[in-house]
Amino acid sequence: MSLPTHDSDLSATIFIVDDDASFLKSVSRLLRVAGHRVQTFDSAKNFLERANQEAPGCVLADLQMPGFDGLELQEVLRKTANPLPVVFMTGRGDIPTTVRAMRHGAEDFLTKLAPKEDLFAAVERALKRNAGEQQQRERRRQLERTFGELSAREREVLGHVVRGRMNKEIAADLNINLRTVKLHRTNLTRKLKVQSVAELTRLTEEAGVFSPSVLPPTQFGVGGISKAQG
Repeated sequence: MSLPTHDSDLSATIFIVDDDASFLKSVSRLLRVAGHRVQTFDSAKNFLERANQEAPGCVLADLQMPGFDGLELQEVLRKTANPLPVVFMTGRGDIPTTVRAMRHGAEDFLTKLAPKEDLFAAVERALKRNAGEQQQRERRRQLERTFGELSAREREVLGHVVRGRMNKEIAADLNINLRTVKLHRTNLTRKLKVQSVAELTRLTEEAGVFSPSVLPPTQFGVGGISKAQG
């Protein structure tokens, strides 16, 4: 049977964590032959101490290990800056444990006797998921840097704009003149590279600048945000 081709980032690493030395050796060889970069660890503690968890990739972990088991490892990874997707492999799984693992974000739950095709497919999904999540986090960081370049006054005006306030209302609320409000809105257009209030609102929500609860539902027009309103 031919080995599968994969589209995953070649820089991604599959971290295999298992206290069974023979299984660790056989699975790591199988994945390397398939073209993956692999690192092996004989315990969750060893992995957490030695692995570069900020690197792209995924974790292939035994569920039941002495000391620190797979579910505990999953819980630690969920709280990191780069929560690597986990594919569990176990010799004796049970339904409650499987449900718990999946609810906590496990990519898949396989028995150690599962066909190779199932393992390859689960690893591919996990690697693609991690790549997508890393892109989202980088996008968020870029937006945070962009919004961080706004002045304090521009952020104040921004908060009023995304709440649907008119220029005259903003000027009155902030005790500044109308022309200054228009100038700040023009600066927001330029710095954030947006053309409409709706686009600006989507960007602020994506960046997490303002809580969605303070944003109005659907009262935005489609005109440029630098235009005078009211």
